[in-house]
Amino acid sequence: MEMNYLAILVAAIVPLIIGFLWYSPKLFGSVWMREAEITEAKMKKGNMAVIFGITLFLSFLLSFFLQQLTNHQTGAIQLTGGDLELAKPSFHQFMADYGMAFRTFRHGALHGALAGVFLFFPVIAINGLFERKSWTYIFVNSGYWLVTLTIMGAIVCGWV
Repeated sequence: MEMNYLAILVAAIVPLIIGFLWYSPKLFGSVWMREAEITEAKMKKGNMAVIFGITLFLSFLLSFFLQQLTNHQTGAIQLTGGDLELAKPSFHQFMADYGMAFRTFRHGALHGALAGVFLFFPVIAINGLFERKSWTYIFVNSGYWLVTLTIMGAIVCGWV
């Protein structure tokens, strides 16, 4: 079983697209700016090419991790020590029977959503509490990651 690098690359673009929509003034952008205490002047500072470039790189890392999280076959392969030549016949039979089980968009979306709720929300909430941010701020950012990870998980798992 090989990595699906095309799926990883496509999923890496998702945070930029969802972010463009989520943080637009028509959705949550105005609320987020108010709660984050960010002004229009502050938004205009910074090198956007660098910001988007680093975001894309970090999104690629996230997509790579999500593929490991959503595709259970990775865990089965790890049982062999990563060397399929050393795998026992029982492993090959297992993979023949279940190798593509749960490789669906729906399954990936589920795991992406679970990551949003049980990994990202607690981290964002803990940081927000110590930064003295409002629950509105915490929910806007957590909601963004919940939606984003759900879509990314669907892509990296279901795009076979």
